[in-house]
Amino acid sequence: MEALIPVINKLQDVFNTVGADIIQLPQIVVVGTQSSGKSSVLESLVGRDLLPRGTGIVTRRPLILQLVHVSAEDRQTMGDENGIEAEEWGKFLHTKNKIYTDFDEIRQEIENETERISGNNKGVSPEPIHLKIFSPHVVNLTLVDLPGMTKVPVGDQPKDIEIQIRELILRYISNPNSIILAVTAANTDMATSEALKISREVDPDGRRTLAVITKLDLMDAGTDAMDVLMGRVIPVKLGIIGVVNRSQLDINTKKRVADSIRDEYAFLQKRYPSLANRNGTKYLAKTLNRLLMHHIRDCLPELKTRINVLAAQYQTLLNSYGEPVEDKNATLLQLITKFAAEYCNTIEGTAKYIETSELCGGARICYIFHETFGRTLECVDPLGGLSTIDILTAIRNATGPRPALFVPEVSFELLVNRQIKRLEEPSLRCVELVHEEMQRIIQHCSTYSTQELLRFPKLHDAIVEVVTSLLRKRLPVTNEMVHNLVAIELAYINTKHPDFADACALINNNIEEQRRNRPGRDLPSAVPRDKQGNPATLLGDGIPDAGTGSWRGMLKASKAEEPPSDEKAKFTQQPPGSPLKCHAVNLLDVPVPVARKLSAREQRDCEVIERLIKSYFLIVRKNIQDSVPKAVMHFLVNFVKDNLQSELVGQLYKSKLLEDLLTESEDMAQRRMEAADMLQALQRASQIIAEIRETHLW
Repeated sequence: MEALIPVINKLQDVFNTVGADIIQLPQIVVVGTQSSGKSSVLESLVGRDLLPRGTGIVTRRPLILQLVHVSAEDRQTMGDENGIEAEEWGKFLHTKNKIYTDFDEIRQEIENETERISGNNKGVSPEPIHLKIFSPHVVNLTLVDLPGMTKVPVGDQPKDIEIQIRELILRYISNPNSIILAVTAANTDMATSEALKISREVDPDGRRTLAVITKLDLMDAGTDAMDVLMGRVIPVKLGIIGVVNRSQLDINTKKRVADSIRDEYAFLQKRYPSLANRNGTKYLAKTLNRLLMHHIRDCLPELKTRINVLAAQYQTLLNSYGEPVEDKNATLLQLITKFAAEYCNTIEGTAKYIETSELCGGARICYIFHETFGRTLECVDPLGGLSTIDILTAIRNATGPRPALFVPEVSFELLVNRQIKRLEEPSLRCVELVHEEMQRIIQHCSTYSTQELLRFPKLHDAIVEVVTSLLRKRLPVTNEMVHNLVAIELAYINTKHPDFADACALINNNIEEQRRNRPGRDLPSAVPRDKQGNPATLLGDGIPDAGTGSWRGMLKASKAEEPPSDEKAKFTQQPPGSPLKCHAVNLLDVPVPVARKLSAREQRDCEVIERLIKSYFLIVRKNIQDSVPKAVMHFLVNFVKDNLQSELVGQLYKSKLLEDLLTESEDMAQRRMEAADMLQALQRASQIIAEIRETHLW
């Protein structure tokens, strides 16, 4: 058991060298209010004057004090090795191997080091001072002396001095492997003890709290601490121990600690004879030693596991930082090849690191093609932006100065081209989205797949620039191809398309059925008698009838059924003897009223054009929805995949760029060194714990 505390001291030394507190080592933390006697208790445990003393706030930085018991044989050996003749000596971590045999120098060094970090304005600092005391008169202990809790700033102290000290104390006592030494003065009410209050915040069960009652000799006349020491006022599981410190007068007169301990024993025998053997500085030292040993024994298995886990983690971290570069040519080529392979694998979906939080790479490109782009096209209304008046106006404009006997084909082509052009914008947006995803893949590969690139920021930036440039060059080519796809559809309106012919036949059948169901009408009186018997003659010689199956013939046949109702109205309203040609001119001059009711023929003409536009638009939309993803894959995605590595090698694999590209960032080199030091410390700590025999644990 006695070997456990030196083991923890060794671990403390190991981790102090790397300046890290990732391992929470077992230690005793001394807390209490300002001037409650915390430093005096520590001096009594050491048996020498070594801590700054005075009124007000004296301890302004945490002091990690390691007491090392040195036997006569060990002292002789260590004295011969280091040239030490004194019986007791001390060492600071910040002064390296300098040995202090004069304890006044130790106190002065503590004051100097405190002012160096904390300044001389009574401020506090969380950076600890590490002091190790070697003596045959001490027991093995590791204690932490913290600044005393205060309420009101004094002098130049910051306004939040209370919060600073409280946070500093909580930082140390929150360590579940620490023992809390709560120091309270006997001449104050224990129920108002700030030390016990803050201890209960982190240790509500009191399993690792030991109370120390100081200044037993300064209690009011007629009162004693019997109830407090017996635990009748506030019980503490680990016990309550009373001590008597040296007064300021004793300190000024240089009263030795040994004499003070002897006087303390006499005082306890006189005032508390039944409790004398369970109180006092010597009993406190033995109790702390026993508690710390048992506490270390309980914490050691978990501590060993924690060190091994951290060692494995830092080994992995160090491996990710890589080794220093020796063959720069091979390293550069390897990194370029690996990046290109990871980029292509991310697109193909075979990357080593699969994203689980969102779609990435090829999966997102597929989503863009079939979800984003596909749904956008499906939301495009075939007749969007076209009103009935627009269609009717286009029909009339396409007829020129002559009245229309049938719907002109030019109007259909004009209107359907206008609708097809609306597919170009979502198609170009699809190209843009895929280009953005190809850019995002660069960052994905840099972050997850090729961490080696983070070692070389210039190489990383160069690779990103080359890939970005390649994507930028392919973007206009792909956009041009997509633009051409739409232009191809606009160049030739294929009314013989099988799907369109089927649609025309269906429309023809619907119109024929409507014509049969419509009651017959007499032709207008303005039509010559000799033309009534043969309606086909209205269409002109050589024009096929509706039975030919063509949409043009179908429309002409439907038009021949009845003259335009607006013309009929003109005929009937015209006074006798008025020339007919004047009304033809008026039809062209007068704009179509927006709110007027359309005639049956106009409604039929518009309905036929709408059905034809919708039918042909759906055919073109289907073609665009199929051809645009193929064009994007060929001209952008597959081209970049096939040419990425050759482009990277051609742009970057040059002897004059090697030194610059493979320059490690200072930050990465520093992190590798820190990880190596920490790994070495953890491995050393693992060896120290492994040296403990099982018999030491029990």
